[in-house]
Amino acid sequence: MNPSSSEHNLVFILRLGPDKDLKKEIIAFAKAHHIRAGYIITCVGSLKKASLRLADLSIATTWTQKFEIVSLVGTLAEDGSAHLHLSISDSTGNTLGGHLLDDNLIYTTAEIVIGEAMDLKFTREEDSLTTFKELVVEKRD
Repeated sequence: MNPSSSEHNLVFILRLGPDKDLKKEIIAFAKAHHIRAGYIITCVGSLKKASLRLADLSIATTWTQKFEIVSLVGTLAEDGSAHLHLSISDSTGNTLGGHLLDDNLIYTTAEIVIGEAMDLKFTREEDSLTTFKELVVEKRD
């Protein structure tokens, strides 16, 4: 098996209620379930507050209004590291997206489906080229 492919996967379903922090709850769930190579399969729901790091910016942009969650993608590691991107739309259908930060508060619900590659382990290590902590995929012991 190539360390970047998995033959065995497990699926978790998580539903969050009002006022929960989307990112914090996903990371806490991954830690509690010892998810070592997690990935977001899908997410739908709504937010009443959104906080994203937009492309090529180093600070958060925050909005306090109602949004539909139209997409959430990313990877999760057991140590709590995550790389998650969120797309949301407002009441006029305008859509925006960016790097998911803390302080994204659920309005009514968020239904999240998380997969785990059972034969892999994700970690993050600083990449000398990008200078960011990037995904490292290893075969699980």
